[in-house]
Amino acid sequence: MKLPFFKKKEEKIGEIVGAPPIELKDILAPSSITIAPNYFLLGGRFARTFFIFSYPRYLTAGWLSPVINFNAPMDIAIHIHPLETGIVLKQLRKKLTEVQAEIMEREEKGLVREPALEMAYRDLEEMRDKLVSAQERMFRVGIYLTIYGNSEKELKDIETDLRSILESKLVYLKQAHYYQQIEGFVSTLPYGTDKVMNHTTLNTAPLSTTFPFTSFDLSSNEGILYGINLHNNSLILFDRFSLENANSVVFGKAGGGKSYMVKLEILRSLMLGTEVIVLDPENEYKTLAGAVGGSFFNICLGSPHHINPFDLPVPREDEDPATVLRSSIINLVGLMRIMLGGLTPEEDALIDRALTETYAAKDITPESDPKTWPEKIPLMEDFEEILSRMEGTESLVRRVKRFTRGTFAQLFNQPTNININRPFVVFGIRDMEEELKSIAMFIIMRYIWNKVRSELKKRILVIDEAWWLMQSEDGASFLYGICKRARKYWLGVTTITQDVNDFMRSVYGQPIITNSSLQIIMKQSPATIDIVQQTFNLTEEEKYMLLEAEIGEGIFFAGKKHVFFRAVASYIEDQLITTSPEQVARARKMKEILK
Repeated sequence: MKLPFFKKKEEKIGEIVGAPPIELKDILAPSSITIAPNYFLLGGRFARTFFIFSYPRYLTAGWLSPVINFNAPMDIAIHIHPLETGIVLKQLRKKLTEVQAEIMEREEKGLVREPALEMAYRDLEEMRDKLVSAQERMFRVGIYLTIYGNSEKELKDIETDLRSILESKLVYLKQAHYYQQIEGFVSTLPYGTDKVMNHTTLNTAPLSTTFPFTSFDLSSNEGILYGINLHNNSLILFDRFSLENANSVVFGKAGGGKSYMVKLEILRSLMLGTEVIVLDPENEYKTLAGAVGGSFFNICLGSPHHINPFDLPVPREDEDPATVLRSSIINLVGLMRIMLGGLTPEEDALIDRALTETYAAKDITPESDPKTWPEKIPLMEDFEEILSRMEGTESLVRRVKRFTRGTFAQLFNQPTNININRPFVVFGIRDMEEELKSIAMFIIMRYIWNKVRSELKKRILVIDEAWWLMQSEDGASFLYGICKRARKYWLGVTTITQDVNDFMRSVYGQPIITNSSLQIIMKQSPATIDIVQQTFNLTEEEKYMLLEAEIGEGIFFAGKKHVFFRAVASYIEDQLITTSPEQVARARKMKEILK
């Protein structure tokens, strides 16, 4: 088979030097192949092929995963040949007759019963019943493994380790017969050709345990598909809520595939009934919200959507109203520090007292009925009025007026008029002025946290470009508080950032990572790789893997286990979540054409 794009070049070379045309096999073939009785050489690389010839009576699911995850280059092939049920039933009937005859013969001779024979009889009867009722089928199965090494000694060491792993499970290997190594090698190539033809008969149940796409490290029976384990090409199927907490952090340079991977997680989590809320600084998730029937709220000075900073959560039956109110006031003091450009200790105390009196003026106290709180929530202007009556607050009042009058009042001095009653909700703040973005993020997060505390549901909160919030100590402290308490409210917090230096500069950066059981590191730049290596205790090999990673590739940490992975999407998923300018422009052009 000739390569079309080489055709002209081949003819030209042939004219000059009389060389034969280049074919595909010339490009793919090794420089030489040397065949020995129990190994073969591909160029200078040693290889040896084995087949599995014996299995225990019972096989557990995932028994092959230690081999798949074995730290040595290896090709594994599983050849499955279905058998005709009618033929198998005839053979079972014959075998059953033989076993029954032997049992009867032993009884007639007065010999001690043989448990192995009785067990074989029961197994044969059970298998016949399942085959007749189509619950099982029979197959001839050949499992072949080709290992590679730089020397015969290395081959022997790999073989010893491999045998140890399998024999601990009562599974036994044999080398391919003398001078059959090449046939074994071909059988492990992706041709679907079985040259060895060394088979074991298995029924459906034990055969299903050989399912190859399992990862000893990061596969489970529940959860969503995160991607492909690049170490062994198995699937990473994982449920973040199965960990000690469901929080995750995602680090990566711009364009490395962070948001793409998180959007995939969102889509697949929604299909399993998990609600998702996103704090989106660049309105990247707006299209996705529209596609899945979610809500998108554009929070900016001219927006019709408003969130009142003074909103309170409705205490649940197991919560003390006084504690809930006090906690909300403490969070509001932190918000005021950001809004007013920092507070002195004296101003801090005044703000705390003014907030308490503002709620009390609306009959919101620890003694009042919490069910009536939502109807009486104060506004920023009520806070300004209380503050203006107190002594020594002139400077504070001047700064607060910025948010109660003029342009800022449209956003900060309005009652809340939104509701997050859909499974997927996005808060976009791209159009918010830069100086107000960290304030807006804090207010939105307070609103989300109040809703999360009021109603227990399985939720994921995604905070994109979290370094905005980490710029202030109060914002970082509030984010850390949510991460620390999220587990109690069935919430998983996903923190995404590309600016690792800014994130780690905060005293709360490392604690947020520590309180996140799921950690995903995508492609990194040379400027940040050292701090990432130090933070996550990466090896030199992992460091260079992150520097050279393709878009969508990275290291997936779940607890103490981690693998190098690649996020993969279907065509429809890709169209919904891509932010590639070329693809977006192409999609818009196609829509115009269709109109």
